[in-house]
Formats: sequence, C-alpha cells, structure tokens
Amino acid sequence: MDLHLTDKIVLVTASSKGLGKATALEFAKEGATVLLSSRTEETLALTVEEIKDLTNNPNVHYKTCDMSSAQELNALFKWVIEEFGGVDVLINNTGGPTAGGFKDLADEDWMTAFEKNLLSYIRTTRSVLPYMQANDFGRIINISSSSTKEVIDGLILSNTFRSGMVGLTKSLAREYGKHNILVNTIGPGRIATDRVAELDQLTADRQGISIEDVIKTNKNLIPIGRYGEPEEFAKAVVFLASPANTYMTGQSLIIDGGMLKAL
Repeated sequence: MDLHLTDKIVLVTASSKGLGKATALEFAKEGATVLLSSRTEETLALTVEEIKDLTNNPNVHYKTCDMSSAQELNALFKWVIEEFGGVDVLINNTGGPTAGGFKDLADEDWMTAFEKNLLSYIRTTRSVLPYMQANDFGRIINISSSSTKEVIDGLILSNTFRSGMVGLTKSLAREYGKHNILVNTIGPGRIATDRVAELDQLTADRQGISIEDVIKTNKNLIPIGRYGEPEEFAKAVVFLASPANTYMTGQSLIIDGGMLKAL
C-alpha cells in the first residue's frame, strides 16, 4: 500500500530510542521528511545517522528538545517553521512518568508528569494546528499507554494523565475534523523497550523475584505469547498518521497482542 508520505513533513518527539525511534524509522522508510527530537544530542545524532543508513533517506533531521520545557518547545517549532515551513504529521511521544502509588508521590511528581505527559502534547498541538488548517490536512498521533483502557497498578501518574490525553484526542478530533485533521491515540502494551524493561525490573524488585519470572508471567497474559517489537507498534502509527487513513479519527487504540481484557 502506498501511504502517500513522500511529500510529507513528519515530526516525531522523544525519538532517539524506543517507540519514537522505531516510528521515525518507519516514516523514513516511506520516504517522508522526518524530524526527530529528544533531550540528548549525542544519542539523537547517532539515531539520525542510523536511520539514514538503514533507509537511504537523506531527509532525516534533528533538534534537541526537553518536552517538559515550554522554552525548548518554542525553539523546536521555531526551527521547524524556519527550516521546513511546518509539519504535516505530528507524533506526540514522551517517556513515561515516575512509577508509584498514590502515597508515594508528592506535588512535584504530579506537576512534572502533567507538564511532561499532557501539557507538552497540548503545546505541540497548538503549534502545528495553524499550518495544518491552512493546508486542509493534518495527522496527529498521541502515543499513550494501555493504561488508557485498563489501569496499571503502581502507575497512578500514567493512569491519570494518559486518560486526559484520550479526552484531548477526542475533543481535537471533533473540533478539527472539518479541516481534514485526524487525531488518534495509540497505546502500547508490553512492547520490548527500555521503559518496559525498567518496569519489569521494578516489579521484580518489589516482589522479590527474578526479572525472568516477571517476563514469563507477563507473556502468559498475552494471547500471542510474547512481547511486541517496537516496529510492530510503529507500523500501526505510520498508517494512522498517513494520508492513506482518511476516516479514522478520535480513536484510542491499544497495540498489545490481545493482552487487555477490557472492552
């Protein structure tokens, strides 16, 4: 299937590794101009060169940005406008918030999670909408978590702010659909990333068991019987964010191998 991405400018945030990196790679394979951002320039520069080598796509660029900083987000979009004129496809992504239950977290933790995992998406979306409206085209994907469908014990910050992301997505889809701007949320289940490995280790430490036992238990909960690969998640993102998707908007989807029991 031709996804019609060769003339599109795609921004993928928090994309030096994990799901963001896999998503940027898939867009580059489709011939899009791909812009990456993350906090660490060294890792980001290496990722961009790796993607160029793997895809033979020279139109892959980067700028450092801390998603929790309004100043750095402003600088990112100033660069995007000056160098590329705007963004056709926005992939909102950030690292997960601090793990913990309600009594483990202070006001500072809540504010940090809000700025990083919800307000940052609001700010980036605000920056791209004028360009998308002017062109009568736009695709926005908000990468979230399976906690939007089924809460995860010990991740109350994710349960709270990822759910807010779903409300934002639905509202934007209804408000901007008339401009051919489609907005969806996609959440990962157990995808083999550093974040999942970190959470598995926290579970192992809390329960006093080996991480191998944690992984075995989790795999038994997944009908497919394994963790997903980042590229499997990324392929779904790329389709929904492409012009090939013409009618799916306002949805909250989970890529989890059938793990969740929630309807």
